[in-house]
Amino acid sequence: MRLLLTTAFWTFVLDQATKWLVVQYLNLKTIGELDVFDPLLVFRMVWNKGVNFGLFASAAEYMPYILAVLSVAISLWVLRWAHTDKFGRNAQISAGLLIGGALGNAIDRLVYGAVADFINMSCCGFSNPYAFNVADITIFVGAIGLVLFSGNNKQA
Repeated sequence: MRLLLTTAFWTFVLDQATKWLVVQYLNLKTIGELDVFDPLLVFRMVWNKGVNFGLFASAAEYMPYILAVLSVAISLWVLRWAHTDKFGRNAQISAGLLIGGALGNAIDRLVYGAVADFINMSCCGFSNPYAFNVADITIFVGAIGLVLFSGNNKQA
């Protein structure tokens, strides 16, 4: 369980640090876009009021709070699942990635009213219209890891 909590903590810190660096320090919230290695990597400020790809976005002022509570509830459920099933090392890391990312995005919703997405990657003639953040990556990797490692990979 310690590995899960440590992974969640450092994932959360990394997510919040990158958002602060890009949104506040580099002032992406004002300039809107910054070419890093165009078109492979562009920092493009997007305020996501929904979940992945803007799904369930709503103009309702209470929606960020509902989505933040949902993120915390899912995180607590994953934490309980990990404890009950005595996850092995890989599943604990996966759960920690998911929880840290979910809590990072929940904080964004409470502080900004939306999730700060800023990473945009395009390649080879394909122009990607979507932006994401470190939390989105860790949530995705964590969810895939839980699918792969939560089954019979239990610790003694």
